[in-house]
Amino acid sequence: MEIAVIDYKGGNVQSVLFALERLGVQATLTAEPEQIRRADKVIFPGEGEAASAMRELRAQGLDQLLPTLTQPFLGVCLGMQLLGRHSEEGDTKLLGILPFEVKRFQPDAQHKVPHMGWNTLRQLRSPLFRGLREEDYVYFVHSYYAPVGTYTIAEGAHPAPFSAAVQHQNFYAVQFHAEKSGSVGTRILQNFLDL
Repeated sequence: MEIAVIDYKGGNVQSVLFALERLGVQATLTAEPEQIRRADKVIFPGEGEAASAMRELRAQGLDQLLPTLTQPFLGVCLGMQLLGRHSEEGDTKLLGILPFEVKRFQPDAQHKVPHMGWNTLRQLRSPLFRGLREEDYVYFVHSYYAPVGTYTIAEGAHPAPFSAAVQHQNFYAVQFHAEKSGSVGTRILQNFLDL
């Protein structure tokens, strides 16, 4: 099985590659469109800022390629947010694969921004979560979020509900860092590889 991990100078790429290695999978880090198009599965990791990430995707022509992919695709963290239409972060136009607007969390006395650390998943509704339970913990680091909608396949809360995972056709994405989420994250990555 050929796995392409998209290289657009985003953070957390190495930890995704190491997590896949632990599952016995050799993935290829690439920005080459044909290599991405040929892959059996595509993973779109990311840490960073929406506007600079979109500039890099446009410079490599990946903003045109990614919406056309038909194989199973997994976005992670910023790689999930970039699938939306627009982000409040830098007033940025995104890839438009899913119909959500990325919003900034509003801090209060009990809830800091960024939302950082271990939090639970709820309302699991996808093969991506096979073998997992409601209230399993995963690791989040984010200041922006996708609201809950018809595309939501798992929810988190900080304090209001937000999309912890989304899906549209072959496009799956998680807001949390699956590669840093222990056995729960490992199971999610394996479930994606098994799709």
